[in-house]
Amino acid sequence: MSKKQQQVFVYNKTRETFLSFRVKVSDSVVGRLVGLLGRRSLPLDSGVWIVPGNAVHTIGMMFSFDLVLIDRSFKVVGLRELVRPFTITRPNFCAESVLELPSHSIFCSRTQIGDQLLIDRYEAREALIGDADGRSDVENLPLDFASAIVQIGQQTSRLDSRRVRSMDA
Repeated sequence: MSKKQQQVFVYNKTRETFLSFRVKVSDSVVGRLVGLLGRRSLPLDSGVWIVPGNAVHTIGMMFSFDLVLIDRSFKVVGLRELVRPFTITRPNFCAESVLELPSHSIFCSRTQIGDQLLIDRYEAREALIGDADGRSDVENLPLDFASAIVQIGQQTSRLDSRRVRSMDA
């Protein structure tokens, strides 16, 4: 499996917010054992999805992070905010997998126990909502994401109109 195929995004369908855009899938024995070890920090839009798993250790880690425990149907069954280095979390036997996300991801996304998550590869979503020219159908995107696209589009149109005015003068 290539590196691009092993990255997924995590979307909270209940709250209509994104938890992370670039989550690495750790589904091998070595990948689950290593997880975030060896990293000095975790970028804001990234994370690690440990499959299967219901607890983690942070022995040897250098930073705190948030932990989302999810069941087989991607429903949130446990949350741990600001898990500190050199700790071991208690197992949650309802959990099938674990998301390790940057600190404050749970708070910023308003994620709560019982929320339904969507975890999917980018390629799969692009095939469903993309047009032939590579543009997305804005009406089918989640509210947070659609507003971001509209704002970016408006900003570029203003800049283009300024360039045209300066060329005319």
